[in-house]
Amino acid sequence: MKKNMGRIDQLLRLLAAAVIAVLLVAGMVKGTAAVVLAILAAVFVITTFVGFCPLYAPLGLSTKGSKKPGGPTRIDV
Repeated sequence: MKKNMGRIDQLLRLLAAAVIAVLLVAGMVKGTAAVVLAILAAVFVITTFVGFCPLYAPLGLSTKGSKKPGGPTRIDV
């Protein structure tokens, strides 16, 4: 499994998971929406620590910059 997530992507996913967690703990979201958001937050956290997004793979996307010697860092999208 080749990593396809860059640092900014990982940071945004962790921030989104934290916001969702706050909403859930504060009781601002309930019922089915709470369950869906909890699952989404868990997926965000897992994919962040693994560094691989399964939705990016079939689409050929990557937010991980490729470093070329002597050249600028590039983001493949």
